[in-house]
Amino acid sequence: MANDNVIFLEVIEWFDDRGTEIAHRIPEGGSGEIKYGAQLIVRESQSAVFFYQGKAYDAVGAGRHTLTTLNIPVITKILSLPWGFTSPLRAEVYFTNMKIFPNLAWGTRDPVAFKDSSLGLIRLRAFGVFNIQVVQPTLFINTIVGTKNTYTVSDIEEYLSSVIVSRFNDYLGEKLDTVFDLPGQYDDISKGLGKVLEEDFSRFGLMLSNLYINSITPPLEVQKAIDDKSRLGVFDDLNKLLQMKAAMAIESASQNQGGAGAGLGMGLGFMMPAMFAESLKKTGLAVQDSLKCPDCGNPISEEAKFCPSCGHQLLVYQQCGRCGKNLPPHAKFCPSCGHQASEKPLPAKCPHCGAENLSGSVYCNQCGEKI
Repeated sequence: MANDNVIFLEVIEWFDDRGTEIAHRIPEGGSGEIKYGAQLIVRESQSAVFFYQGKAYDAVGAGRHTLTTLNIPVITKILSLPWGFTSPLRAEVYFTNMKIFPNLAWGTRDPVAFKDSSLGLIRLRAFGVFNIQVVQPTLFINTIVGTKNTYTVSDIEEYLSSVIVSRFNDYLGEKLDTVFDLPGQYDDISKGLGKVLEEDFSRFGLMLSNLYINSITPPLEVQKAIDDKSRLGVFDDLNKLLQMKAAMAIESASQNQGGAGAGLGMGLGFMMPAMFAESLKKTGLAVQDSLKCPDCGNPISEEAKFCPSCGHQLLVYQQCGRCGKNLPPHAKFCPSCGHQASEKPLPAKCPHCGAENLSGSVYCNQCGEKI
């Protein structure tokens, strides 16, 4: 029985009003009666694929096409009807949007595990954007679109994002040794990952035109470690980094005009010599631990005659006969040149308090009385 609602298609064309459709079927309700001699209009950014009896026959490029056996060779293949070429052809046409679809988002829904050579197993988050383009319309419709009358970017974005994240995790494990090397490598990682994904996208008739990484984010504690390591690149070691932070704190306190700020600045100022001394000690530039002031116990240099901390006059019992440097008491060899130490006269002893003073001293360094 004939259907009174059948519409014979004479002009077949499609406009993407939303700008998000990748494929669109005409007629939308299924196959339709396409009149012999109908006009098929395909834009520069489109391609049209004919389907007859559920089979895709050919893709038509841009232009205005008259559906006859003379202009469309595919019609010759499928029109073997006993009543000739005067009756309508029941078929459908899928239009595919061949433009580039930009700014599609990809990212890790949950953090992915990464084995860092320095930090061990950590979890990373990554986000970015990518662009796609249909390059094989027939393959795309057969593998992805199926029988849907419309297919949009949102229908495929989530799936492609999951493919990117899967490949990203594998690629990062093979190419990256530690997250400390991440700064400045986003572009190289993006290009390498894009090449890995080319085969995955081509299976669906798609091309990954560009892929960008916006961020690769480790946990907060790892971010802090990266920041500290970056600062250490400017300084020789951790001690100098601490000195910089202390100086920044003093500068901040000095800018505070209140009494509390001034007191804090003074307190830090008194602490700075000890901090620098401790830093020098750790870097090996300080004096030997065995040389200490007998009064306050602070370290002193070999050549010092007075303690730089309390001003106490130091006793020197010996002197190197080769280089002339002052030696610690009872030293048998000079720590500078290795020469055997020569004995020096014993120090002068105060008759009043019994304290020992440098040889030739006139007044006692302890009680101030004349020796």
